[in-house]
Amino acid sequence: MNDVCLTYSKGIANSHLEAEKTIKGSVLPILERLHTEIKNKSKELEKGAVKGSKEVDKARNVTQKHIELLGQHTATFASSGGKVDPSTDPYVLQRGVNHRLNKQVLEENNNRHDLIEIQNSFAAFEAHVIQIFQQALQTFLQCVGGQLERQKAMYSDIVSTAQKIPLDFEFKGFVHRNNQLLVDPSVPKRDISHISFPNQNHASTQPLIAGTLERKSRAMGGLKGYSTDYYVVTRSKFFHEFKDDDDIRKDPSPELSLYLPDCTIGAVSGEKFNVKGKDASKGKVGGAFAMSHELSFKAHSPADAERWYSVIKETAGGSATYSTEPMSPTSPVESQNEASQQQPPQYQEKSVAPVQTQGLGQGQGASSAGPMSAGAPTQQPYNTPVSGGGGQNAGVGSTPTSGVERKPGQY
Repeated sequence: MNDVCLTYSKGIANSHLEAEKTIKGSVLPILERLHTEIKNKSKELEKGAVKGSKEVDKARNVTQKHIELLGQHTATFASSGGKVDPSTDPYVLQRGVNHRLNKQVLEENNNRHDLIEIQNSFAAFEAHVIQIFQQALQTFLQCVGGQLERQKAMYSDIVSTAQKIPLDFEFKGFVHRNNQLLVDPSVPKRDISHISFPNQNHASTQPLIAGTLERKSRAMGGLKGYSTDYYVVTRSKFFHEFKDDDDIRKDPSPELSLYLPDCTIGAVSGEKFNVKGKDASKGKVGGAFAMSHELSFKAHSPADAERWYSVIKETAGGSATYSTEPMSPTSPVESQNEASQQQPPQYQEKSVAPVQTQGLGQGQGASSAGPMSAGAPTQQPYNTPVSGGGGQNAGVGSTPTSGVERKPGQY
């Protein structure tokens, strides 16, 4: 019995030694590789999630600063009488808030998308972990297969229990434990139309009138014709020109800004009306060197033109200059050509100045028998006194002439 026990004891000891060698050579490498994969996955999560959250925080700070800037200028809008710079116009600042808020939403949605992808990848990774763990246990079972049936039964029971674990069991438990920290994929994405911010609907941010108008090009005498742009009259008394009304594609900055109280406004002619003034969109420094331009606009209909004109006139107030006739910018050459085509030049003949003879003495009359007192009148230059006999000056009554001494066409 003792020998048998000793033999079996030695055999059991030897089997355990062999199992140890087999486990170290077959099972442990699998688990070590799995451990390395888990550590790499943890580092990947820290780098990806932290980077995305930093971008979101940065975008939120930029949006918050612009919202605060909008709040400052809307708060001082009434006290300043609506006199603000084009760059600090509450309407422009609000559109800037929309632009930065859209960038913030994009960063948030991108971060959300990345987090959802990480969550989905964790589901697959957890399934991979369980599969590797099952593989290691299966290898372990093969290593201890030569041992006692009780141990085999025990290990078989362990393996069978492990095989019953669903692939998403651990991930579901993780989601259940950390539900307040994870992103719910069923929640819809954020949309800028459902977001509100302070001073979003402030009176100074609402335009008095907005829409598309056609403006005649100022290059080469308007040879390029009319171009369609988006125009806005704000409560700050600015007439802004934008390429379009899109706040998302790029930061909306005015291409042209006219301060209406400093402008000259022409009357409406059908669908057209003119506004003359300086571009103030380049700020105080650029506006000081800006030249005054007369801009010709064309609305979609005469009624639309009247509506634009009435709003512009009401906004400009009494400090603006109004013209009762439509203004139309033309070049000096065109004006001369039009004048020459309408009628030929007319010239006024030079009048003859009469000689004053009243009030002269007899002695003077004797000396006045010279050429100046002859019966034939002589031409005198305009407003030149004529002297009679005896050296006395006499005033000459004459009418202004055109100054043309030659025949028409000879200069």
